[in-house]
Amino acid sequence: MTIIKPKGTQDIMPDQIYKWRFLEGKFRVMADNYGFKEIRTPVFEYTELFSRGVGNTTDIVQKEMYTFEDNGGRSITLKPEGTASVARAFIEDKAYADVQPTKYCYTTACYRYEKPQKGRYKEFRQFGLEIFGTKSMLADAEVISFADSFFKDLGVNDLELRINSVGCSKCRDKYREALRDYFRPHYEELCETCKNRFEKNPMRIIDCKSPADKELAKDAPSILDYLCEECSQAFDDLKKNLDALEIDYLVDPTIVRGLDYYTKTAFEFVSSGIGAQGTVCGGGRYDHLIEEVGGPDVPGVGFGLGIERLLLLLEDNGIEIPEEAPMDCLVVVMGDRAKAYGQKLCRDLRKEGFKAELDLMERNMKGQFKYADRLGVKYALVIGDDELDKGVAQIRYMEESKQEEVKFEGIIDALRR
Repeated sequence: MTIIKPKGTQDIMPDQIYKWRFLEGKFRVMADNYGFKEIRTPVFEYTELFSRGVGNTTDIVQKEMYTFEDNGGRSITLKPEGTASVARAFIEDKAYADVQPTKYCYTTACYRYEKPQKGRYKEFRQFGLEIFGTKSMLADAEVISFADSFFKDLGVNDLELRINSVGCSKCRDKYREALRDYFRPHYEELCETCKNRFEKNPMRIIDCKSPADKELAKDAPSILDYLCEECSQAFDDLKKNLDALEIDYLVDPTIVRGLDYYTKTAFEFVSSGIGAQGTVCGGGRYDHLIEEVGGPDVPGVGFGLGIERLLLLLEDNGIEIPEEAPMDCLVVVMGDRAKAYGQKLCRDLRKEGFKAELDLMERNMKGQFKYADRLGVKYALVIGDDELDKGVAQIRYMEESKQEEVKFEGIIDALRR
C-alpha cells in the first residue's frame, strides 16, 4: 500500500514554495526594520509549559494538543502555539536581566488536533512577534502597527481590525460572575462544551462557534463595563495610539481570544472572504505569562499570524506573488571532454552568483536544448570538442534566438552584460 501524508498536513512542493519564501522574506525585512530579533524554539516542549501558560480551561489544552510520553516517561507536547515557547526561552536565557524591552520575531510550525478545513491544518505555520518588559500601550500599538503595515505592504486593504480589552484578574472576577448570572437561566440550552465552561471560564462561552450559543451570547454583559480604572485607562491609551497611527479599528467586546494568558488588550485582523476561519492574525497582551511559567513578573504583548490563512487571503484578493527568477543558464555539452570542462564551468558560474545547471541526464544536444526551454533559462552555453580546441563557448540567447562566440575567460563578463 502506498504511504500517504497524515490527514491535516500538506506537502509544500517546489511549484508553491516560492510563495512561502516571498512572505518569509517580507516578514524578516519588516521585523528587522522594527528592531525585532529572530528566535527559534523546539518543536516540542514539556506539557506543563502549555497547561500552565496556555491554560487548562482552553480548548487547545483540553482537546487539541498532541501529547505523548517519551522513552523516559516524561510528558511531551508538540507546540500548539508560539508564545509560550518564546516565554520559556526568555526565562531560561535570563533575557529579563538585559535592558528592556526584548523584541522577538519567529516563524514556526504548530500542531493542533482539530478537524481539517479550508485554511486550517493539524500542522500549520505562523509568523509571530513578542515584546517583553514593558506595560506601555505603545508596545501594543507597535505590534498592531506591524501587522497592519505588513498586510498593506502585501496589497491587502480590506481587513478589519477588531480590538477589545479582556481586563485583568480583578476585572474578570466580577465579569465572570455577571456572565454566570446571565447564562444561568439558559444553562440547559448551552452546548456540552459551554456547560463545562460555565463554572471554569464563562468568558469562553462568548467565543463559542455554536450558532445557538452565539444567539444566546449576543445580549450578554460586555466586559468593557467591568474594567477597573487601570485597564480602562490602558484601553483608552491603546485607542489614542491607534488614532495617532491612523489605523482604523472596531471595538468588539466579543473578542476574548482562545488562550487564558491574555490580559487587557486583545485584537484580531479579520477577513470576510476566506470562510469560517476569517481571523488571519490575532494577539494581545499577557502581563502574567512569564510569571505563570516560572519567571519573574515581566509583562508582554504579541501576535500570531497564520501563513496558510494569509495565502488564502492573498488568493481571495487576487494578489499574485511574483515567481522566483528561473535559472540563468544551462551548460550544454557534447563529448566526454566537454562534460569534464562543463562541470567545472558550471561550478565557477555558481561561485559568481549565477544560477547554472548541467544536464545530469546526459541527453543528446537536441534533448539538452529542450531541457533548457523547460527550465526557462536565459542562456545556453554550448561547448563541444571544437569549442574546447578554440577555447571558446557559444552563448545562445534563448528568448532572442541569437548566438555569439565568447572566449572562455570572457564568459562571466559576457553573461553579466
